Amino acid sequence: MANHSVRISANTPRCAVQLQGQLQLMSGGSRYKYACFPPYATIEFIMTVQFVPKVKVQTDKAKFSESELVTNYVYKNAIVDKQADGSFAVKPFEEPYHFKVDLKVPKVGVMLVGLGGNNGTTFVASILANRNQLQFHTKEGLKTANYYGSVTQSSTIKLGIDSKGQDVYAPFNSLLPMVNPNDFVVGGWDINGDNLAVAMQKAQVLEYDLQEKLKEQMKEIVPLKSIYYPDFIAANQDERANNCFNRVNGEIHTTGKWSHVEQIRKDIRDFKAANKLDKVIVLWTANTERYADVVSGVNDTAENLLESIKKDHEEIAPSTVFAVASILEHVPYINGSPQNTFVPGVIELAENNCTYIGGDDFKSGQTKLKSVLAQFLVDAGIRPVSIASYNHLGNNDGYNLSSPRQFRSKEISKASVVDDVIASNEILYNDKLGRKIDHCIVIKYLNAVGDSKVAMDEYYSELMLGGHNRISIHNVCEDSLLATPLIIDLLVMTEFLSRVTYKKVSDNKYADMYSVLSFLSYWLKAPLTRPGYQAINGLNKQRQGLDNFLRILIGLEPLDELRFEERLV
Repeated sequence: MANHSVRISANTPRCAVQLQGQLQLMSGGSRYKYACFPPYATIEFIMTVQFVPKVKVQTDKAKFSESELVTNYVYKNAIVDKQADGSFAVKPFEEPYHFKVDLKVPKVGVMLVGLGGNNGTTFVASILANRNQLQFHTKEGLKTANYYGSVTQSSTIKLGIDSKGQDVYAPFNSLLPMVNPNDFVVGGWDINGDNLAVAMQKAQVLEYDLQEKLKEQMKEIVPLKSIYYPDFIAANQDERANNCFNRVNGEIHTTGKWSHVEQIRKDIRDFKAANKLDKVIVLWTANTERYADVVSGVNDTAENLLESIKKDHEEIAPSTVFAVASILEHVPYINGSPQNTFVPGVIELAENNCTYIGGDDFKSGQTKLKSVLAQFLVDAGIRPVSIASYNHLGNNDGYNLSSPRQFRSKEISKASVVDDVIASNEILYNDKLGRKIDHCIVIKYLNAVGDSKVAMDEYYSELMLGGHNRISIHNVCEDSLLATPLIIDLLVMTEFLSRVTYKKVSDNKYADMYSVLSFLSYWLKAPLTRPGYQAINGLNKQRQGLDNFLRILIGLEPLDELRFEERLV
């Protein structure tokens, strides 16, 4: 059951002029319709929903009330000591936890840095198309909008077996209440001031008929002014940078960085107030920056970082300015590009402010496949000795990456994806044989192919008795149509995880999860982890962690594949 109330007024603060064209929500029975209001109008949307579980587990471990789910779970693992003689001393341990899930789905605002880019325009278009259940023609016939490629919207989780021993699956988002991407209120910033209809046309991602159906709504959406520090992105982006609040009389000024933080904070507050939002999430999907140098006394601690911003230090990147502004507003911040936005000072600032962060770099095509294939080979006892990865693409991301320093950021994030796979097998990788894979990564800009990125990989491996195996892969993928579902999933799961709290049995009160949301690693090339912990890149391991966390919250045990029903008499 859901009760809806909508009230529109013309009393929006003057700041709403900057938020022109934001996506608004309007309740229309059981379906949601798009409504674009003038910049001085707001819409108040009130919805009260009592969650009714679709998956009902018969257990005393999980108890639902009207507002929350409380679950008891005993975490089991083992401490392992490797002995000098090569043997292992294994000590199992258990730790009981209580988890609590707030069942109320809030009204969520999304602010994208890079709103007018290929990913930003495709993201907004996907929401509008799905919200309105649009149909459009391609050369293959009539298509209906969907969220294919999204784990939260289009994948399933195994629950168990039926009476005949056959596996039973449920939609990923049916286990617990998650925000529907159709309900996102979207805004954001871009260094280019084109409205999103023009930006969508320039991106050349979507089918012409779909663009025609969306352009009237998209043209009402205009990005807020952003910041542009030329030293951090390729010089070829300067022509695009016509919508920057640090450009004065045609000149870019990289001083006054603290005022940039304050302006972004104000944009976030204004956006939240104008749309009467419960939560806002900021996500970077703008240009890849060069790596920032981590300098002692500059960005190594939260205190030093804030002071360095106030002193306009040259190693303060735009993405770090956005991250700091978001953290100070207690707004989750996700980095979808490969640069090292999360220098140690940013991580410490997030910890100090109990704000969620996640990154780095969307894992959509070539690297996602690599995180599966490398794990498969090593788990099979085959020894990959080299991986050669080549890409060419013609979108603005590729144009920016044609600059060596920006490419280096991408190269680092792509190369790290096999590190934990190598570390998992000392039979294949050791001091005698070597502990590294010869890993070569090439990215070239080729304007003609547009958003259709071409990736070619060769995996060269050692087999038994001097044999070799060569796997060659040619992958053509539409870059932004793979990245946009990742953005949706990162936003949906960040919001969901922000409603989960926990405590140990000995604790008196519940606490939030740790600030670095490593559960998001499934969607990211170079997963950010808690300092001192190793990143897990294997895609199957990452997905297993997600699935099992949702399972334990509803009272199920983590999934195994023992299948004793079949294998034991």
